[in-house]
Amino acid sequence: MGSYIIRRILISVPLLLTISFLTFVLINLSPLDPAEVVLQAQGVPQITEELLEQTKEEFGMDKPFILRYFDWLIASLQLDFGDSYINGKPVWSLIGPAFLNTFKLTLVSSVAIIFMSILLGVICALKEGKMIDKSVRGVSFFLTAMPSYWLASIMIWYVSVKLDLLPTSGMESYKSYILPVIVITINYAGIYFRNVRTSMLNNLNEDYVLYGRASGLSEIKITMHILRNSLQVAISIFGMSIPIILGSTVVIENVFAWPGLGTLSVKAILSRDFPIIQAYVLILAAAFVLFNTISDIINVAMNPKLRNDL
Repeated sequence: MGSYIIRRILISVPLLLTISFLTFVLINLSPLDPAEVVLQAQGVPQITEELLEQTKEEFGMDKPFILRYFDWLIASLQLDFGDSYINGKPVWSLIGPAFLNTFKLTLVSSVAIIFMSILLGVICALKEGKMIDKSVRGVSFFLTAMPSYWLASIMIWYVSVKLDLLPTSGMESYKSYILPVIVITINYAGIYFRNVRTSMLNNLNEDYVLYGRASGLSEIKITMHILRNSLQVAISIFGMSIPIILGSTVVIENVFAWPGLGTLSVKAILSRDFPIIQAYVLILAAAFVLFNTISDIINVAMNPKLRNDL
């Protein structure tokens, strides 16, 4: 088990380096001159060649590409992503609190998604072909087909404006989490519960279920065994759902004015604040690699067959 964890970590390192290099390359392929962007953000009325050269020297833009990449990579490993082109503040001082706010929303939403996916998946699998199975799947297809911004707008209009029950924006209290979490859960639980259902149905036809019933085991114990075996497939999906939600909250955060990464990234893109964009992409990439590694480790810990193959 320990050797597997070490191998997975070692595999992740070159992957993260590749992603960081591609991120730096894509940002630098922009037709916009970063020095000009900085001067425009500072409100310089007339941009001259002398000012451009001075700005490039100040921000290290005059160095060779590969040196700039290594300088940025080494600094990023220390959570130093440079300074914002717009307000001159350190990027981490802006992206750190925003990341924390987005992670809170992602964590609460992920717990709700996992709970609803398992609950609906088990119910639909045990009641396969019956009215409740057909109803849940039909409603889930309808809800997941709705655009998240449209569903969020409806929730705000009905729950917050018409009924005046919950706040429309911000994160002032626990009530601010309810509407965004409901929208995110509807979007993703309607997809993930079908994976749980399919895995449950596959395990229901396995021989160990027949042997368990023949041995007189209760249906509850048999169901728990089926669920455990089914979750080995779903764990990878649930593990990747966290970084997926982390990166897809852009729409939800902007609709609900949530002060997170999504809102910050949109502002950075519109204002061409390259250091924030680079940090945002790198953090999301690191989250995908991290949670993919964690889900693989959990699968190995739960499945003895995988442990024997190490």
